[in-house]
Amino acid sequence: MSKLSPEIIEQNMLHFPDWDYYENAIHAEFEFENFKDCFSAMSRIAFECEALNHHPNWANEYNVLTISISTHSAAGVTEKDFQLARAIEAIVEVEE
Repeated sequence: MSKLSPEIIEQNMLHFPDWDYYENAIHAEFEFENFKDCFSAMSRIAFECEALNHHPNWANEYNVLTISISTHSAAGVTEKDFQLARAIEAIVEVEE
């Protein structure tokens, strides 16, 4: 998978208002009602990651989930990263 140009990344970012692009990755932070809801979303996201064979860097502190996505083999952001971000958005939207 090829690394996307900064222009294409910025165009794609218009569809992800809760995400930021910096340091060759796309980043988001989601806050949930409590730890259980956050962990539930993480579990659902994990299944999507396995299905896509693409795994984010993420961290969880109580009810906050922080996610960074990039394609390590491309040393930057690819279409696969936006595919995973779309799946994450669908899961988080349902949880809210």
